[in-house]
Amino acid sequence: MLSTKDLVHAIFDGNSDAGKLLVKATMGEIELFSAPKSWNAILWLITNTLKADGVPVYTGSQLGELKASLPIVWRAD
Repeated sequence: MLSTKDLVHAIFDGNSDAGKLLVKATMGEIELFSAPKSWNAILWLITNTLKADGVPVYTGSQLGELKASLPIVWRAD
């Protein structure tokens, strides 16, 4: 299961070990799992750091599309 820290690295640093795992998951070679609370941390990071003129760059629906496009199984354990 990817930790929140691993998930941040996977999404924002393709050269990290977690980023390489995300690529493998995209190609269907492996399955990745992460907790829903980790996605909440990603949402916070994106909405609070990626802004233009003080407004978040991504809409809620775009963030939903991003989550759906990630090859990650979201499950709480």
